[in-house]
Amino acid sequence: MTQTDVNDLLKAGVHFGHLTRKWNPNMAPYIYMERNGIHIINLYKSVAKIEEANEALKKIAASGRKILFVATKKQAKDIVAEKVANVNMPYITERWPGGMLTNFVTIRKAVKKMAAIDKMKADGTFNTLSKKEKLQVDRLRAKLEKNLGSISDMTRLPGALFIVDIRREHIAVKEAQKLNIPIFAMVDTNADPRDVDYVIPANDDASKSIEKIMALVTDAVAEGLRERQQDKAEADAAASEGEVVAAESTSASPVDKTETVDKPTEEPTAKEVIEEAVTEDIQEEVTEEVDKNPTAEEITEEVAQPAEAEKTSEVEPEEPTEDK
Repeated sequence: MTQTDVNDLLKAGVHFGHLTRKWNPNMAPYIYMERNGIHIINLYKSVAKIEEANEALKKIAASGRKILFVATKKQAKDIVAEKVANVNMPYITERWPGGMLTNFVTIRKAVKKMAAIDKMKADGTFNTLSKKEKLQVDRLRAKLEKNLGSISDMTRLPGALFIVDIRREHIAVKEAQKLNIPIFAMVDTNADPRDVDYVIPANDDASKSIEKIMALVTDAVAEGLRERQQDKAEADAAASEGEVVAAESTSASPVDKTETVDKPTEEPTAKEVIEEAVTEDIQEEVTEEVDKNPTAEEITEEVAQPAEAEKTSEVEPEEPTEDK
């Protein structure tokens, strides 16, 4: 694991916080001083927190669990996508899909639709569709790829979340808290560190700062993955040596090896995918027409107004007669 240097963090601008009037008082322990109306982050505490977070991330990666990286702000999108793709971890750089963690089963169904569409294109079913159906299916595939393409390999809930800017990604923070998923995050001076399990006090707005922190974090994850591969190779070697002994023991006393295996969820068929693509387009067209057309209340009001006018014209008050 690469050693964190204070000078490198200083050159990357990790120490710059927000304006003093925008600060969160809970970040006071991580603030070194105030200069020109801006808070300066204590980089020695940042180094200590980075090393603590890296050690925890390394253990999670070595255990085989996935770490979901979340960064939807413009400055962090490309950096996070590039760094995280190198260590083969899932990431969200577009809009955070609501219920991504708390409603994970539904998200998995959407991901399987992408696999079903790819299967249709591979086996030739896609070519039998009409031109309009092809266009609708392609639109659905592009939409799913944009929002969920980077998490297609995530088959279960992640072991941890790494977030850039917890104020922007507050929905992700709430969902992780509800499911007791540990949260690692870059926390600036305007955010509340109490919502995060592993705080990294750092500038979460500058691209250089984000790139530096992400480089350190992904190095720790890569080291954890290497350790896992080594342990797996050693376990395979030990298993191959023990096969002879295991075969002898099983021949002497056979053992029932029935295991409970989770049933995989059924993949959507081509027909279901086409129907959903068509219904999505129809829903969009209907919503546009509904916006243009008058509502039922407006129609009833228009009908009621002339009816009331007729009633008032039929029943006219009699003029009072004067007694002679």
